[in-house]
Amino acid sequence: MIFGAFNLNHEIQEQRYTTVKPFLKWVGGKRQLIPEIVKFIPRSYAHYFEPFLGGGALFFSQLPKYATISDVNEELVNCYQVIKQDPTALIAELKTHIYNKEYYYHVRNLDRDPVAFSTLTNIARAARLIYLNRSGFNGMYRVNSKGQFNVPFGTYKNPNIVNEQVILQANEALQSAEIKHASFETIVASAKKGDFIYFDPPYMPLSTTSSFTKYAKDDFSEHWQEKLALTCRSLHEKQIRFIVSNSYCNKIKELYDGFNFAEIKAKRSINSKADGRAAISELLIHNAHC
Repeated sequence: MIFGAFNLNHEIQEQRYTTVKPFLKWVGGKRQLIPEIVKFIPRSYAHYFEPFLGGGALFFSQLPKYATISDVNEELVNCYQVIKQDPTALIAELKTHIYNKEYYYHVRNLDRDPVAFSTLTNIARAARLIYLNRSGFNGMYRVNSKGQFNVPFGTYKNPNIVNEQVILQANEALQSAEIKHASFETIVASAKKGDFIYFDPPYMPLSTTSSFTKYAKDDFSEHWQEKLALTCRSLHEKQIRFIVSNSYCNKIKELYDGFNFAEIKAKRSINSKADGRAAISELLIHNAHC
């Protein structure tokens, strides 16, 4: 079906495309794909939702007037909240960190002692996340079964740990956003006709060795992929527009059968060998003109 005109009692957000950069490097981040993704974003929408926020590239490209952004990663959500509330203190805290292998592992291992870790301020935790992101291997975020960060040290010539301009721009962009630590189901429960939702979940693995879904303590398993697809069907019935990014594979095509598919090419930088970084196909699933 084709959605009719939105009958809304509140202001419609006109789509914008900006140059605000994400403050984190993020494996699977969508910055390179924004020109393709925006082709399927409705020209206007009332409220923007992004439940799998990650690096937030699409959010920062759109700067929606009304937004709810969220993630199940508590450390990530805390970082966004600190940038929104106190970027100056965060910048000052970041300047205390140094790029050094021994120091990196000291900071990384702080979460091995839950009691000591719980005494860190929100600002210290946010600075730790940015420091590890900028100093660790390829900007990965990965935790073990205990929820402990376990990305190895990265080798860089001059890592940009404190990018004041980017943090301050992110602070301004986040002022109109509600930031939550919650599951995708909880977040989209309040969505209404005329809203827009972008889902960028951990991707369905293409093989037993290609999974990087250990983004939180619990895996985003096939069960959760199925629940997300069912959630999208429920949203479609309510005439709520959405886009989902995921792997180009038969399982995802089966889960979203009946919706629109767009194949796009993305470069992966996670492989340590250059010949393993070739562009691969990904899927954009959307319900425009369904």
